[in-house]
Amino acid sequence: MELEERDDKYHELDAKASIIYKFVMTYSDYIKATRDYGTGDHINMVEVHTLTMIEENPGITAGKLALEWNRTKGAASQIVIKLEQRGFIIREKENGNAKNLNLYVTEKGAALSRAHKLYDIKELMWADKILHESFTSEEINAFYNVMQRYSELLVSPRT
Repeated sequence: MELEERDDKYHELDAKASIIYKFVMTYSDYIKATRDYGTGDHINMVEVHTLTMIEENPGITAGKLALEWNRTKGAASQIVIKLEQRGFIIREKENGNAKNLNLYVTEKGAALSRAHKLYDIKELMWADKILHESFTSEEINAFYNVMQRYSELLVSPRT
């Protein structure tokens, strides 16, 4: 590939990658920001989605959370510790075995999880409405399919 052709190809691909990069950076800031989901508690998106996963899967372990969210056990454990310290969840030994700790929401955690679901319904319906002002349902569905596949590419080994 000649120098000029290589540079043209680079700029073409870089323009596309820049769109993804800008989205990822903006979304990263968005998910790290704390917000009130309707209970008066301020919590970030990662923590509240983890809480909701625990609420919908009583007895799940931090290891299973880590697998689901493609995180290390240490990262998942840090979130679990925060949720427990704030009184949203409890950890219980599985059949007296301290090695296996199962996670359960408290009443406070269940209330926040319910509020989170209502908040997300409202926000996602708003975003869907705005997207439909510019795109067809087919285009929006294609976008989500591409995002799903791109996510898979990022964690699959390169060949």
